[in-house]
This record gives sequence, C-alpha cells and structure tokens, in this order.
Amino acid sequence: MSQPQSAAAPVRKPVEGFLDNKKFLHPKFAANYGNWKTHDRPRPGVLHHVSKTGDEVWSIKCGTQRQMDHYTVRNLCDIADSHGEGFMRFTMRSCVEFPVSTEAKVAPLIAELEKNGFPVGGTGNSVSMVAHTQGWLHCDIPGTDASGVVKSMMDDLIDEFRHENMPNRVKLSTSCCEINCGGQADIAVVVQYTKPPKINHDLVSAICERPTVVARCPVAAIRPTIINGKPSLEVDEKKCVCCGACFPPCPPMQINDPDANKIAIWVGGKNSNARSKPTFHKLVAAGLPNNAPRWPEVNAVVRRILMAYKADGRPWERMGEWIDRIGWPAFFEKTDLPFTKHMIDDWRGGRVNLNASTHLHF
Repeated sequence: MSQPQSAAAPVRKPVEGFLDNKKFLHPKFAANYGNWKTHDRPRPGVLHHVSKTGDEVWSIKCGTQRQMDHYTVRNLCDIADSHGEGFMRFTMRSCVEFPVSTEAKVAPLIAELEKNGFPVGGTGNSVSMVAHTQGWLHCDIPGTDASGVVKSMMDDLIDEFRHENMPNRVKLSTSCCEINCGGQADIAVVVQYTKPPKINHDLVSAICERPTVVARCPVAAIRPTIINGKPSLEVDEKKCVCCGACFPPCPPMQINDPDANKIAIWVGGKNSNARSKPTFHKLVAAGLPNNAPRWPEVNAVVRRILMAYKADGRPWERMGEWIDRIGWPAFFEKTDLPFTKHMIDDWRGGRVNLNASTHLHF
C-alpha cells in the first residue's frame, strides 16, 4: 500500500533590505537616535554622549586581537553583562565598545577589561587598531600573515593606542598580498611579491577558466597557450608587475615564495573629505624582510615614520597632509629612509587618481 504524499515544504523567501539596527542598540542610544547635543572624551578610550533630552551615555572602547576564538567572544560578553549593561558592539577596526548609562560604571569596566588583556584606548588623536586582511587563517593567497604583523606592531605601539599624543588620528592597516584588502591608511604594511607566478601547466586546463584569468591581469601580461598538448597560460615577464591577481581564479599560477616575498610600507592614504581630499597612500619603503613571527625590520620603519610625524605634525594634521606641507624630500630626510626609483609613480593609470576626489568639479 503506497504511503500518502506529504505536503511540500513552503519555499523560504529571501530576506531583502537591511536589518533594523535599533533593536540591537543600548536603550538610550535608540531613544536619542539623531538627537545628540555634544560628545566629548573624559579620557582616552572613553566617549561621553550627551543628548538634547539630558540623557548621557559613556562608551568604553578597547582593542582586541581581531581574530578571536569563541572563548574570547564569550569573555567579552560576560564582561558586558557583569560590569556593563549587557550591550557591546564591534567597530570597523575590531575594537569593542561597551555603552553604560552611569559614570560610576566606567572605572570598574575599564579595570576589568585591562585585567583580561583588552587595552582601553583608540579614541581621538591616537594610533588606531589595525585594519587587516585575513592572513593565513582564512585566505588562500597571502604572502605573509597580516594578523601576525598586527600583533607584533601593536605590541610596539600599545602606548600610542592608549594615549592621545598624535597630531591627529593615525589609521594603520596591513595586507598580506598586493590586492590590498586592508585599504587606504596613514601607514599601510603590504606584502610585496617580487617574482612572476610559477605555472603548473598540468593543472591549468582542469582548474582554471582561462579567459577569466587573462581578463584579471591589470597589465595584460597573461595570454592563453598550448603546453604539452594541453590548454594552458603563459606570462610575459617583462610586463608582469607581480601583483598576484591571477592566483585566486587560477591556483596553479602559484606566486607565493618564502624567499621572494617581501614587505613594503605605504603612507598618506585617507578616505575622508575632512580638510583635504581623499588620497591613495604612496610607497616609501620596499624590500623589507618578511621576517615572521615578529617582523622587527618592518616595525622599526613604522615606528620611525610615526615618531617623525608625531614630532613635526601640526594639530589636526593627518599624515598625508603633513607630508604635503613639508614635501617628500623633507619626509625622507626626517624618517631617514632611502629614496629609490621604485617609488616614482609612473603607473600609466596614475593620471586619473585625482578623479577619486570630491573636490574636483567638471
């Protein structure tokens, strides 16, 4: 005897649009949304919000290691419950903010965070937490571990995170390949591939969609070919800029090399429109050793740049604005960095950089 057919499960419709963030906010943030009167910083790492209704909220900001296990996340949640008011949020640069509605809760919360290894700071004219790419944990292309560089760099700069002694906010980023998911920053640490990819021709036809790989190359250095009777790819090494863009769509084009991967440092990147236009960061140091696990050579150069800016920058002046004021020759003199021909911006698309600015009108 045949069994009766069960009713088909209803098709689940996709959820479109954006979630309503207000239900996740601290009640006083939700009640005073868009109605704030003043903001100030009683001390580094603490933001004080005052509403037009008289409500007050204090946000305590601390740094994290960004890539966290669930024990660390649970620890942060426990701190929010025991010393805060049950609310917390992660910032774009992997800090955590805890809002409280009474000033009496601020000091105990700071003490508990510091006791658990979460330094409080990162507000105002301080060194920010580092925005960085996934590194060896998640990404398939890294030439170094961005998370490791962050750890070693922030160990050296922790006092600049905890205090507000810079001319202005200093944003840092690290990227483990030249695709630069880390984005623009006042100081950016980016891996540097120094050799073209090595191609495993036996695997290309089985794994890679060759037209996609050809189109992915920004300098038209890749073209299809036949190797040992199989469809494959070849690289014009005179054109190749060793960017690594061909590797994600075609893993047989291996570009990682423990001996050839180096570190480069870029400065002056800026996304905001405050006081001056947005800018791309520019290369100021190249060929630094990719020396895991502490990267001492990279950290020494970052500190040298940072201290020169700290000593010579004017109040509210971002790093790129400081360099524009003193000029590049003075920058290299003050930082004691060598200037080489590789730092001249001769990229053929460089002429359109100005079009990234909202200060240009046509």
